[in-house]
Amino acid sequence: MFGLSEVAIILVIVILVLAAKKLPDLARSAGKSARILKAEAAATKDEPAGTDGQTAPRVIPGETVGPKGATPTDSAQPSAAPHPTQPDSGQPRPQD
Repeated sequence: MFGLSEVAIILVIVILVLAAKKLPDLARSAGKSARILKAEAAATKDEPAGTDGQTAPRVIPGETVGPKGATPTDSAQPSAAPHPTQPDSGQPRPQD
């Protein structure tokens, strides 16, 4: 009786003999599939998780951003408008 390894070798030889004409096409197809899989894996690795193809938002320490379409406000710097208790000198404020 044949063992498992002998049966596997016989099956490989039979497949090679019967499918010899289709092997180049099969190898070409396997190569294309491997390239596509590799490219998709690299794209997934480069893309942050959970973005669904959108770019990741920038995170700026001290900056608060409102809903989409709203202008960002910076809580770390004072606003350009003078404080209600201070008179406006009419001169522009220095920018940091």
